[in-house]
Amino acid sequence: MSELDTITAADAAPHVTVLLAETVDGLNVREGGLYYDGTLGFGGHSEEILRRGGRLIAADRDEMALSASRERLAQYGDRVQFVRANFGDIEQTLKTLEVAGVDGILCDFGVSSPQLDIAERGFSYMSSAPLDMRMNQDDPLTAHTVINEWSEAELKRILYEFGEERYAPRIAGAIARRREKRAIETTDELVDIIRSAMPIKALREKQHPAKRSFQAVRMIVNNEAGEIENLLNALPRVLNPQGRVSLITFHSGEDTLVKVKLKSYVDGCTCPPNFPKCVCGFMPTMKLITRKPIIPTEAEIEANPRARSAKLRIAERL
Repeated sequence: MSELDTITAADAAPHVTVLLAETVDGLNVREGGLYYDGTLGFGGHSEEILRRGGRLIAADRDEMALSASRERLAQYGDRVQFVRANFGDIEQTLKTLEVAGVDGILCDFGVSSPQLDIAERGFSYMSSAPLDMRMNQDDPLTAHTVINEWSEAELKRILYEFGEERYAPRIAGAIARRREKRAIETTDELVDIIRSAMPIKALREKQHPAKRSFQAVRMIVNNEAGEIENLLNALPRVLNPQGRVSLITFHSGEDTLVKVKLKSYVDGCTCPPNFPKCVCGFMPTMKLITRKPIIPTEAEIEANPRARSAKLRIAERL
């Protein structure tokens, strides 16, 4: 039996929930209201929603997270319903459950600490493991496929776009040259290749040299940007009036997606600026609760360094 099969809620305890109070406060949870946590993880946000009297649809694509959270949230009985699903499939999930709409939606788009810390998942650049990085272990695309089969040009693109890696051409080139000799099988092999491609000054930086590249590959393997777009597009159709959405991002590209889409629901008029009045027929469907993102305090960052890049945006359905 593998470590994945035996993980429990107690094992998941080291995971620290990011922006816990701010995120759940933003949902304005009411007694008996129905809420959707699309990134259940190890249940931190979900438990707080339930503690405040809400009912919950708890969704995650990762069976390990669902298993651990079932144990953690068992005390709440039938007030919580667990579903294995991607948050981007929220419309289909609610349709399957015969739910017309929810009073709040929460998503934390970061990878969870246990996913990083369990070496065999292949998310971490700090240990040796097979190149995997799948949040849903049934998905066909793995990091091994991306690293060994995608073109050098595609690797360079994703490292730039999703990792904001300034040495993307050098790293992509190094990967392409190494795999001509033999397949790249493990995370530590990939870390060594990334290190070898970077200049000495970059290796002296505080941030681990492989952090950006691993982030980029993980985001591609799990189609994270695509899932976020699907969720954002569905918001006006799945939120009840006065329902709220709390979204936590960890990457500037993700935050831009969220910011731009939420703003389009508030002010999507397409009329030229010189028109005296709107003739395009735009009607706002949401209002922004946060004009600027909420970020962790220095105290939270000190207690949980992985929270450093988190940004929370909140909006409400009209």
